[in-house]
Amino acid sequence: MKRGALLAVLPLVFGTVAIVDNPGADIPAARASSSIGTAQVESKGMPSQSDGDLWPSCWAGNDKVYAANGDGKGFSLDGDFADVAVSEINGVPGNLSGATISKGDQVGSVWSGAGYNRKPTGMVCVGDTLYLAVQDLALDFNDVPAATILKSTDHGRTWTWDKRKPMFSDHVFTTIWFADFGKGGALAPDGYVYAYGLDGNWRDSFDDTVADPQSVFLARVPKNKVQDRSAWKFYTGSSWSSKVADRKPVLTDQRRLYAQTYGTNASNLSVISQGGVTYLPQQKRYVYTSWTEYTFEFYESPTPWGPWEHFMSKDFGGYPWSTSKYGGYGVTIPSKFVQPDGKTMYIQANVCPCGGGGIGTSVYNFNLRKLVLTPSSGTPADNLPGADNLAASATGAVAVSKSTQSGSLALMNDGARTGSEGDFDDEVKGASWWGYEWPAKHRVNNVEFTSGAVSTEGGYFTGRPRVQVRQNGAWVEVGSQTVSPAYPGDATAGANKTYTITFPGQETDGVRVIGLPGGTRSYTTVSELAVRYVSQLADGGFEATGSGKPAWLFEGTAANGVDRGLGFAHSGANNGWIRCTCTGLSDLYQTVPVTPGATYTFGAWVNASANLPADQGRFGVRIGSKDLAVQTFGASTGYVHHEVTVTVPAGVHELTVYAGFNGPGVDTFIQVDDFSVS
Repeated sequence: MKRGALLAVLPLVFGTVAIVDNPGADIPAARASSSIGTAQVESKGMPSQSDGDLWPSCWAGNDKVYAANGDGKGFSLDGDFADVAVSEINGVPGNLSGATISKGDQVGSVWSGAGYNRKPTGMVCVGDTLYLAVQDLALDFNDVPAATILKSTDHGRTWTWDKRKPMFSDHVFTTIWFADFGKGGALAPDGYVYAYGLDGNWRDSFDDTVADPQSVFLARVPKNKVQDRSAWKFYTGSSWSSKVADRKPVLTDQRRLYAQTYGTNASNLSVISQGGVTYLPQQKRYVYTSWTEYTFEFYESPTPWGPWEHFMSKDFGGYPWSTSKYGGYGVTIPSKFVQPDGKTMYIQANVCPCGGGGIGTSVYNFNLRKLVLTPSSGTPADNLPGADNLAASATGAVAVSKSTQSGSLALMNDGARTGSEGDFDDEVKGASWWGYEWPAKHRVNNVEFTSGAVSTEGGYFTGRPRVQVRQNGAWVEVGSQTVSPAYPGDATAGANKTYTITFPGQETDGVRVIGLPGGTRSYTTVSELAVRYVSQLADGGFEATGSGKPAWLFEGTAANGVDRGLGFAHSGANNGWIRCTCTGLSDLYQTVPVTPGATYTFGAWVNASANLPADQGRFGVRIGSKDLAVQTFGASTGYVHHEVTVTVPAGVHELTVYAGFNGPGVDTFIQVDDFSVS
């Protein structure tokens, strides 16, 4: 049973592209984006002296912004309430003013009779001509049977439309918004207006009276024929058709968020909703902004039709919200407020006074907050091993988490290990994470996670936290992870305690610590998270866990592997081994990041069987295939420690440490454990 409700409508997209009549291939379901390096959204907005919600807008040729609101007075607070109103807006974010210029019956018809009213869903400026999409929305906000498009040639003062019938009906393409191509549509790549539409409802239908929208559809129409329904063409996946029944989705996302909540808040929410698409010419991308009851959802594409890829879910947590942290609905990016750097822009989103949090009407207005989108640089990682915390020193590091109670992740890299930030958000959730993303790739192999406050309600991971890295926009788990000290997996993990997770070096633009949240309220806490690339051996004791590439590689013809809990280890539970009746060199090896000119001591414990001749065992360090230092050994009656010290030559940033033997042709083995570097 879905519960709760926000009131009203909207989404968004970015780029500079050539539009062609045959856009091409089938559109897949939403994938992870690798084009956006980092994305940051403020946790609260800047209110304006206005009243209402939704606020689809466009930037006209006269340099004014025009926006339509639902259920409010618009920018004339001394005026009357209306179910739909249009305002003319001046100023810049944080200093906006305006006036309501038309409302009510001046702005559209109600086609579906009692139980419905008008809601604005999209607006587009073609020069100084304004077009406004208005739908019939059920009074319970869970049914959208009809929509039409109005036209104004006097900057929104008067509107004309076909009063005989709606342009769209039968719940098909009845939530409409337009691609925003800047001032007067000057950035449009051709002579068309591009319109996006949803079927059924404008967002998740909380009572399931109609199907929840899970797909976005696309149409286009010549700029001078926007109100001519016969001139509309719908994207079919490879071409355009005048038949709406031929349409195919440009984006499908079937995710469900907040499957279960602890309280009475809405749950099991679909992620495709009425929003907006804005073109960002400097980045040559389109951005679509959608939302759920508790999150903003972001997608990007190089063309109007895709492929659309998901790049961020900004999670504000379940209710109650506060005046310092809130999400909202009707999410758009007005092109007028995209800054010259092409990265900084402003999101418009509202919160209904009935929508939770007890924040009243303070955000029930044209409400802007900063969004910064930094594209991926595509350059390879070039950082060398050292003590630097990449969260603090790497240019452009952005902290990320599933959600956050305060709305800020600043304490994660403030250098202090005494505070606490949690991700309690009212969801009975199966994953909790804390991490960083960068616009460019970095090498990482060491994460220090310091917990925050712990109680019976949560603050700790159940089981063992793991490290994931971001590869091509998707999060993948790293292999051969070791946690020190051992993580207990319950509340005894303790408050403000540091756990170091080591793993083989990764070249990545994101890293996070993730796991199953514990406690009666399913959340974890953090006080500090440091990320480094250091000179270290990964899984030196063969105790590591995690899927993915192992830390230790093998060369030769012998059998090899790890003894797990068999009692053969030097310390801990496990050890590595090599065994054969072969000849020639077989060894386990690992590449270690190092600093030119530095001196390192490498060590290992080795137990060699009686058949290994003297000096045929080898423990050493090499550059490529050339030994830099080596110690030989033969049979032993138990583990023996071997050690070599090397100074790294100039220009060398990696050394290979190895242990193995030259097979004598009879059954021979070695057991290895507790490799170290200092």
